[in-house]
Amino acid sequence: MNMRSTLLSILADGNFHSGDEMGAQLGVSRTAVWKCLRSLKGLGLELHAVRGRGYRLSRSIELLSQQRIESSLSACAAAHLSELVIAEQLVSTNHSVMELARNGAPSGYVCFAEHQTAGRGRRGRTWQAAFASSICMSLLWRFRLGAESLVNLGLVVGVAMARAVRSLGAEDVKLKWPNDIYWQGRKLGGLLLEMHGEARGPCAIVVGVGLNVAMPESAARKIDQPWVDLYEVLGCAVSRNDVAVAVLQELLLAVACFQKGGAAAFLDEWRAADCLLDRHVVLHVDESEVVGVARGINADGALLLERNGSVTPYSSGDVSLRLLSSV
Repeated sequence: MNMRSTLLSILADGNFHSGDEMGAQLGVSRTAVWKCLRSLKGLGLELHAVRGRGYRLSRSIELLSQQRIESSLSACAAAHLSELVIAEQLVSTNHSVMELARNGAPSGYVCFAEHQTAGRGRRGRTWQAAFASSICMSLLWRFRLGAESLVNLGLVVGVAMARAVRSLGAEDVKLKWPNDIYWQGRKLGGLLLEMHGEARGPCAIVVGVGLNVAMPESAARKIDQPWVDLYEVLGCAVSRNDVAVAVLQELLLAVACFQKGGAAAFLDEWRAADCLLDRHVVLHVDESEVVGVARGINADGALLLERNGSVTPYSSGDVSLRLLSSV
């Protein structure tokens, strides 16, 4: 563990710690501690300094623990995990894991990050998350068949995420096509799937996950859509490590099940959680917009959109709700 990581573990409780105290624990001078503390601003953390009391973070944080996460997985889920890495800061977990996929990293490789400098969402959007305030992770999975056989994977991992959130005590968890997690009309989390390999041959899929746990106000101001975090959903604080375990557990089991038997076992569960069903929506496809009524999904996971009495399946695009009395 480097000096900054050690300082973070000391300051995580949100209490004051003196420079002398931290220097003694690290075996370095008070000046060295101060220089290292200044780097915390690069993580988006606000540090308070009070003469005679020391330093503290503006909010307490819970850092992820590799040992705690790995030891809490069921034996069945752990059997699918090849390696778990927790990074302090990355550009994005998907970016890092995609690079590893190109260099032969094994199926079941998982990367969590406490902070992303350029977290990515769908359609080139930025995923906003303050340091240690959410779950940012990516899972690498290798398939022998090509991308054409994986069209429903996004729906499967959406169901896995909904299961994970429900296992923590949340109710009324919904899914928004193709793979966003919603609660009472606000976004709780999202998924980003990226592929490396051949369209009709062996390929690797990176499943990126973003889930709001306890978002500080400073990060919330940057979000440009209705959102919610688990703190509000559950009405109390929840351990980020417990959330990480729940998410990883369900993802590993769901992707392994999909690889073995496809998506059939997940589609009815996805349909039961569909937050768009029978609602007027706008589907954004490339540079165009299609307005219609969402009529669920077909067996291939495509969105069914009704327009002028005719139902058309769409396999890609981004959906927003539209409040209209008729279409």
